[in-house]
Amino acid sequence: MKPSRLLKLIFVTLVIAICSGNLYAQNGSVAGIITDENGIYMPGASILIDSLNKATISNFDGKFTLVNIPEGNHTLKIAYLGFTDVQQEVTITANKTTFITIVLTSESEQLDDVTVIGFTSNGQARALNKQKNNINITNVVSTDQIGKFPDANVGDAVKRIPGITMQVDQGEARNVIVRGLSPQLNSVTLNGSRIPSAEGDNRNVQMDLIPSDMIQTIEVSKAVTPDMEADALGGSVNLITRTAPQGFRLSATAGSGINFITDKRILNGSILVGDRTKNKKFGWMLSASINDNDFGSDNFEAQWDNEFEYNTGVQDAEGEDVLEGVPVNPYTKEFQIRKYLVQRIRRSFAANLDYQFNSNHNLYLKTMYNWRDDRENRFRLDYEILDGEDIGADDFTVANGNLTRFPIEVKRQTKGGINNNRNKNTRLEDQRMQNYNLGGNHLFGNIKLDWMTSYSKASEERLNERYAEFESEYTINNDNSDPEFPIYTPVDAAEANDLSNFEYGEITEEDKYTEEEDINFSINVEIPSDFFGNGDGTLKLGTRGRLKSKLRDNNFFEFDFEDSFPTLSDATVRKYTNTDFLAGSQYQIGDFADQNWLGDLNLTNGESVPDEFLRANFNVEEDVYAGYVMANQKLSDKFSILVGARIEHTTIKATGNSILDEETKTGEVTEEKSYTNILPGVHFKYNLSNQTIFRFAWTNTLARPNYVDLVPSLDVVSGDEEIFAGNPDLDPTTSMNFDLMAEHYFSSVGIISGGLFYKNINDFIYTFKGETSDNIYGANTSGFDIFQPLNGDNASIFGAEIAFQRQLDFLPGFAKNISLYLNYTYLTSNADGIRNEDGDEREDLDLPNTAPHMFNGSLGYNDEKFSLRLSANFSDAYIDEVGGNSFEDRYYDQQFFLDLNASYAVTKNLSIYADLNNITNQPLRFYQGISERTIQAEYYERRLTFGLKYDLFKNK
Repeated sequence: MKPSRLLKLIFVTLVIAICSGNLYAQNGSVAGIITDENGIYMPGASILIDSLNKATISNFDGKFTLVNIPEGNHTLKIAYLGFTDVQQEVTITANKTTFITIVLTSESEQLDDVTVIGFTSNGQARALNKQKNNINITNVVSTDQIGKFPDANVGDAVKRIPGITMQVDQGEARNVIVRGLSPQLNSVTLNGSRIPSAEGDNRNVQMDLIPSDMIQTIEVSKAVTPDMEADALGGSVNLITRTAPQGFRLSATAGSGINFITDKRILNGSILVGDRTKNKKFGWMLSASINDNDFGSDNFEAQWDNEFEYNTGVQDAEGEDVLEGVPVNPYTKEFQIRKYLVQRIRRSFAANLDYQFNSNHNLYLKTMYNWRDDRENRFRLDYEILDGEDIGADDFTVANGNLTRFPIEVKRQTKGGINNNRNKNTRLEDQRMQNYNLGGNHLFGNIKLDWMTSYSKASEERLNERYAEFESEYTINNDNSDPEFPIYTPVDAAEANDLSNFEYGEITEEDKYTEEEDINFSINVEIPSDFFGNGDGTLKLGTRGRLKSKLRDNNFFEFDFEDSFPTLSDATVRKYTNTDFLAGSQYQIGDFADQNWLGDLNLTNGESVPDEFLRANFNVEEDVYAGYVMANQKLSDKFSILVGARIEHTTIKATGNSILDEETKTGEVTEEKSYTNILPGVHFKYNLSNQTIFRFAWTNTLARPNYVDLVPSLDVVSGDEEIFAGNPDLDPTTSMNFDLMAEHYFSSVGIISGGLFYKNINDFIYTFKGETSDNIYGANTSGFDIFQPLNGDNASIFGAEIAFQRQLDFLPGFAKNISLYLNYTYLTSNADGIRNEDGDEREDLDLPNTAPHMFNGSLGYNDEKFSLRLSANFSDAYIDEVGGNSFEDRYYDQQFFLDLNASYAVTKNLSIYADLNNITNQPLRFYQGISERTIQAEYYERRLTFGLKYDLFKNK
């Protein structure tokens, strides 16, 4: 869709809406804001005029509007779980909007013998009311609920939601998996505007970049509606920031703690202040947060093989060495021990403003700036078996099929950065995400119109990233008797520990930069409709544009210091062996070049190493133009339907490099592609009672390919007879989704729910390894191995989820203060069309990243002063990368996290808290083929934090 056509569509949309709205011009409207006694907004409130059978719900800012109401007096009924029902008389005047403010009172204040605090706080009530009154299937978590768990970032908070698991980086939840779908198949938005990704090779949003205390509400839509962006194949996660309060509010947190892996401190603090003018027109909210965490991880990694060959010492007719294979059991052909030292400083700033011109018109500005510095030193001891041509018949031992002794190449590598105030001799990863959202809500007669424009940018910069590597060769004993903890030990320990045997390998420096920019604009129009004569319905239509650009620009240089530092013993070294190494005291990492020595080196006149960056660099522009129409209609007092369709047109322009033998750039290649998707959907909602609801949804969604897969890059590596290619002809992955859900809400604020869902997925994307029959660059490349992303055929996911949360206030005595939070999700999946290098289709494969079992649970105790909660999070193992066969498949192992947090209210406004995270010392673990065969195991230890929280409300 061209921009000119989009403007025409917007114009036609407005004309239709205005003409339709004039049909009801003789009636009036009522608008209002609903808050609690502290002036905190109440989203999801049910507002009903019984006599007219007209109803609506309040939005996340507690606002609501009812249009097309006859002149005269009417009674509004406002209902909210956990709060006393309110009836409000209003007088409607033709062609005018009556504005009211409604304050709800918690039912707990009316019951002297019931304590409703903590888990069944107003925060949980707000979340469940919004979830209850949405027509589509959602899960909503409020900031107060987030505060009940010891979660420093949004990713750790999101993992508590049913059907969600997270991929972990350095002990923090980073990438969100919704209902088993890969992170790039889900959307993450901030106040409804898409968050760009700072990752170079995918669309993943770094959830650990955003502090949890900057977010007011998290809403996960598992069945999207036509007015939402369709690239949410698994689901859409919307992060909603805090808005200006109705009265003065001041909130602050100050805390500290300790990481037990490094015995170093944690510092954190946040402040939030907001107010509204006396006339209630102008509101503002400012907030800031900082978290300074000095930690690290202990790691070992392995690569497994089941083939082995050696040099027979005989040459063939062409003078080539003859190699002979030996049958062996799987063995670790490469083994690494790694030590990470990390300082992570996460800062966040937000400013939200709004201005209410009158009852019909308001403007808002929502901004957020997140900035995270990751300073990292890594020390890697890398063992790799020598090539078969370098191994003679006497150089190895095979016992009972196990390869127990062989020669290796050993590398000791230090990772760091330059010595300045920013890098501090570390690799500095500077990640930033900024979002600026300007919009408005307007009422023209009976027409609701809202618009939004936004600019977002995410970037990752890693400048002056340095590596110093020294290498040696010796023979090791290979022990794979326990494949979960494989280990290499040197045959001659004195030889292995002599630093003079480690010769200069390389000193390098690289710069990496990735950025993604988004420009969004949308307009939505909603008018009253009455298709079935029940008096309550709306017709909504709108357009959206999203203009995106993605750039990755890396370079790499190598420096010659062999004469200055011929061996590791000539450099400044530091010992990093630790008997408390979390992966096991048997893993002795030893001595490495000191990071301060590396940072002080004067690196000039380096030699460019193109094979390290040419394939990685690209530029992609992606524009999406969308339009939709949908009707939301009550069919009866209990039965509602939302039906509509969305159309999205995508144009892509991608530029990559054409490369010969990894290091010779032969030119740039630019390809363009466009496609259009029509995505219908329908949602049914049946209220069996005020507390019991049934939902059904049929939706269609999509997921666009990762940028790096779309880039038309081509790299022919003649020496290895390999070709690496992008695929600009990739189609988006699409899914037809069916959801069925039943929910029962407890009047004392809680829920029990259960549901089934099914996804039929087409054109999923995987990396194919095969052989080419083409000749490229005029060379005979027929028979070369080619690695290229391709569309698979289809896949399916079937799942079930159940959830329960409630304070057990029906129990006697202190037991009434106990609360439970439980949810479980089961998934089964199947993927067709994945082929190996021989062209044979792999059978009985799960769809990658689909965890069969996911569980969240917490047991809490809350009285008027004291709160204690034990929280568990479990996700099952799942296939992460598909190999050529089952032996090569890589799996993300199961995870079980256990956290404990407590708080005590010193006064109404001041409390103290303490959190203990990762009690189980859960590692990040991958395995190959079978669960016992470890590829990677990374341990983080426990983390203790404690501090003070202050919250002051002054409702005017």
